Amino acid sequence: MRRPFLSVSAAFVFLATSLTGVRFAEAAATHPRAAEPDSFVEPLHTTRSSPSDLELGGELAGVPSGATRYIAREDLLALPQVSYRVSDDTNFSGPTEVSGVLLEELTRRLSASPESELVVAVCDDRYRANYPRAYVSAHQPLLVLKINGQPPAGWPKDAEGHGESMGPYMISHSKFTPSFKILSHADEAQIPWGVVRIEFRKEKAVFGGIAPRGPHAREPAVHAGYRIAQQNCFRCHNKGAEGGQKSGRPWLVLSAWATASPEYFSAYVRNPQANNPHAQMPGNPGYDEATIHALRAYFQTFTAQGKP
Repeated sequence: MRRPFLSVSAAFVFLATSLTGVRFAEAAATHPRAAEPDSFVEPLHTTRSSPSDLELGGELAGVPSGATRYIAREDLLALPQVSYRVSDDTNFSGPTEVSGVLLEELTRRLSASPESELVVAVCDDRYRANYPRAYVSAHQPLLVLKINGQPPAGWPKDAEGHGESMGPYMISHSKFTPSFKILSHADEAQIPWGVVRIEFRKEKAVFGGIAPRGPHAREPAVHAGYRIAQQNCFRCHNKGAEGGQKSGRPWLVLSAWATASPEYFSAYVRNPQANNPHAQMPGNPGYDEATIHALRAYFQTFTAQGKP
């Protein structure tokens, strides 16, 4: 399934001669946590040397806050690898072998703080997937480097049939089991493809701008709508510099719809194609009235005259 859309880079320095000539990570581990050598450090570069370099940003270890660096694919392959046979990732037509680096491992090695609260995956179409610490702990998302043993040139095309490459990176899980449910919205797998950048961020800085405001901010329905929008809508809709920009419709546009045209807002959330045949966003037909009301109530807090 294409990323949901609601209107969501120099080899390593080896310090031990015992590892000379050996690429530690090319033998993918079968245990969720691979044994790791203590004999290399991750080089980050100030310029891109290859289209396959992964761009990094946010709070990076030993790097000024907000600066951009790059890590080469070869260096990512030298990190501890894990492998899974996945059967519930809708990006694939059937059971598929994937291998790569856990986001938890990347955070531990590359972020300014091992306790970084949020990992953000930015895609080539300006979609963003957000991975709070709780999600990473519950689901152990994996930055995919190989599919069926192949690099991106050998990966299958996107599941939507548009013939798009899913590289240079994507994110998957060994198996996804929802860890929460808010009204009729269940925790959703964050499985973007076309990932070109990873950011290590503070959760408050990213989500703070979309926190509900005004006299209704503490109401239960508003809080529920906020949590749903945080996982769903924020992937494709932005509030200023934060959030995805795939949709081209920022947060305040959604607020205006929810306030001035609540019926249209509700109908669009459930079945966008019925209102716009060219809409890329998948519908949410399973959202009951309480869930739709919570989303409306939340978005209305961004419009002065909104009254949940």
